[in-house]
Amino acid sequence: MAFSSFSYPCNLMVVGASDPRKQSLFASSLFGGASDLLCFHQQHRLLKGRKRSCISASLSERGEYHSQRPPTPLLDTINYPIHMKNLSIKELKQLSDELRSDVIFHVSKTGGHLGSSLGVVELTVALHYVFNAPQDKMLWDVGHQSYPHKILTGRRDKMHTMRQTNGLSGFTKRSESEYDSFGTGHSSTSISAALGMAVGRDLKGRKNSVIAVIGDGAMTAGQAYEAMNNAGYLDSDMIVILNDNKQVSLPTANLDGPIPPVGALSSALSRLQSSRPLRELREVAKGVTKQIGGPMHEIAAKVDEYARGMISGSGSTLFEELGLYYIGPVDGHNMDDLVTILREVKSTKTTGPVLIHVVTEKGRGYPYAERAADKYHGVTKFDPATGKQYKGSAPTQSYTNYFAEALIAEAEADKDIIAIHAAMGGGTGLNYFLRRFPERCFDVGIAEQHAVTFAAGLACEGLKPFCAIYSSFLQRAYDQVIHDVDLQKLPVRFAMDRAGLVGADGPTHSGSFDVTYMACLPNMVVMAPSDEAELFHMVATAAAINDRPSCFRYPRGNGIGAPLPPGNKGVPLEIGKGRVLIEGERVALLGYGTAVQSCFAAASLIESHGLRITVADARFCKPLDQALIRGLAKSHEVLITVEEGSIGGFGSHVAQFMALDGLLDGTTKWRPIVLPDRYIDHGAPVDQMVEAGLTPAHIAATVFNILGQTREALEIMS
Repeated sequence: MAFSSFSYPCNLMVVGASDPRKQSLFASSLFGGASDLLCFHQQHRLLKGRKRSCISASLSERGEYHSQRPPTPLLDTINYPIHMKNLSIKELKQLSDELRSDVIFHVSKTGGHLGSSLGVVELTVALHYVFNAPQDKMLWDVGHQSYPHKILTGRRDKMHTMRQTNGLSGFTKRSESEYDSFGTGHSSTSISAALGMAVGRDLKGRKNSVIAVIGDGAMTAGQAYEAMNNAGYLDSDMIVILNDNKQVSLPTANLDGPIPPVGALSSALSRLQSSRPLRELREVAKGVTKQIGGPMHEIAAKVDEYARGMISGSGSTLFEELGLYYIGPVDGHNMDDLVTILREVKSTKTTGPVLIHVVTEKGRGYPYAERAADKYHGVTKFDPATGKQYKGSAPTQSYTNYFAEALIAEAEADKDIIAIHAAMGGGTGLNYFLRRFPERCFDVGIAEQHAVTFAAGLACEGLKPFCAIYSSFLQRAYDQVIHDVDLQKLPVRFAMDRAGLVGADGPTHSGSFDVTYMACLPNMVVMAPSDEAELFHMVATAAAINDRPSCFRYPRGNGIGAPLPPGNKGVPLEIGKGRVLIEGERVALLGYGTAVQSCFAAASLIESHGLRITVADARFCKPLDQALIRGLAKSHEVLITVEEGSIGGFGSHVAQFMALDGLLDGTTKWRPIVLPDRYIDHGAPVDQMVEAGLTPAHIAATVFNILGQTREALEIMS
């Protein structure tokens, strides 16, 4: 490895991998020629007056933010990265300022992930300036921070459609642009995918670079370490950029402010940022080495080893032990140094995996986002001049908040109830629980697999763990759900938020599959509330189940205004029992979860055409209310199951029972209404429901089509 010496703006630590062969190669360049070393020390003296942090003064100190499009004369000339290649460093800084203003303007009109995108503006500009996308592959972990990347890669004129129906995705998406090397939405996948691309490149005999940008929050997930461990072993050339903004880049808004990332890694990164004695000893060591002469690489390696072992006490960085060259910390808002470092790494042949530790500020350049990064992680439309977000008033709370209230009420009466989430305290509502019961609420980081098995261990000790995890994120821990929980019949309770379609976040976050993947497990109790009052009762039901695991799903969005139980204390339901809500004839709609509300509305449409039908609430998918299903099938010509879930879910379980019970052998017709067998793209919730065919009008038209009344069906759909 042949890095030359750099002139860094802050105290920089450059560590080779633990392989001695790599250390000697690296050390020989680290302690390079006298002119390089002199340049380094001159630069170091010039910068000693700066504050200790790697982050320089905020752009927001001179920024102005208007509701109209800001002037961006330089950005207006940049449609693709190729148009940046002849810019000077001064012009790149101007481009960054204009790009940041453009991000603020566009997100103020559409809503979206603001803070993380503002934090990587300079890094994004530097990457596209130094590397040659799309030939060079850039992967943005999670994708929250990808807005500047989208603007610079031919999509600026479509930014006003961000997260809207038929518009740009809020994440990177391969089908959207050739510059999006890998689709994202979930955390901690970038290093694995980048390593696969690097190995594939080598097998194909290609020469392009592969870069993964991953946040410190995403580094709390085990997959990142699995990938780095494998990368160190395979030794393929690739670059990992650790974007360290000292926050989990997910909606972790706390009632009392932002929550930093949890776990030992966060502390380790902080030590790397602030380890001045280690850096100062390295500076002394460089000067001594220069005077001694001789085999520089051997002496340098010894001094480097001494410095790390004596000062840090750890002997090496974690990344070094995994086989990655560590470079950093680097000021992620200093264009000169970002470009210098990236150029040097790019131009060095056979580097193996390199990790560049870049320190950034979430919300950088927008004072409101800088002061309250938690509140400006994901935003609604807002006024750029005041930072005020436009949030419509609603007569009811979100299902998430109702869940939190229900769980707090149960925990008030039962000291064994424990709450667990995976870096999603704000998203799951458990920050409210944390304020009331700080010793009984656990944020395990972006580590759903660990969260589930951690809960299993708590259940072994007689506690009552509630794992609150988004439906789409629980997919990441499916083996743990089966092997560690269901197989052992441990009473872990899964609260699956964001069930069903989720609007602007699109298919990466849609909870389409949880009924299918949970209801097939032999020991799992699977239920879904039809409204917020039922959610309170199902939280109470789950708390009362002590002999097996259970789960319940609830959607994004607000409740319907159903009367809540007294004192917010639910009443445990009889396991496996549904209820009939409207008595009718000929046709029965058996709804599961909040799809029951669509059944109500469909029944009203049908009644306006002269037919009163039955509506029932299944409540449970497992165990099914067999008596209810048998009664509906025998007393109606048509039984239709309705759910906001994929094939293989509630309707399939009903069909299985009816077939085995002989209920399909006669004249009874059964039809399922489910999500179509494809991914529903991002968009307004109402548009998604229309595309999925789950609106009340679609349900009513289905009823009339089955009855042979096509005229009525056409009238309803017209």
